[in-house]
Amino acid sequence: MDSILIAMILALLIPIYEAWQDDNIWQKMLAFASIATKTSIMMLVISVLRDDWSIGVVAVIILSVGEAGLMLLAHLIKQCRLG
Repeated sequence: MDSILIAMILALLIPIYEAWQDDNIWQKMLAFASIATKTSIMMLVISVLRDDWSIGVVAVIILSVGEAGLMLLAHLIKQCRLG
């Protein structure tokens, strides 16, 4: 059980390293989207293990709304650079 969470945390470190290493804004935003998705999946696993569905509901909201907010931010940054 603990080994699953440790493996998930190690998988979370990969996009963090990629965002730290690359200077391209689009690569950083993709890395942050990956971090948000992985964190939400970790929250879902923890909510099932703890049998606490309030954490699971928050994770589902982050999964469904978090990516839309990030894409809106990417669109605004693109419009500011072009305009």
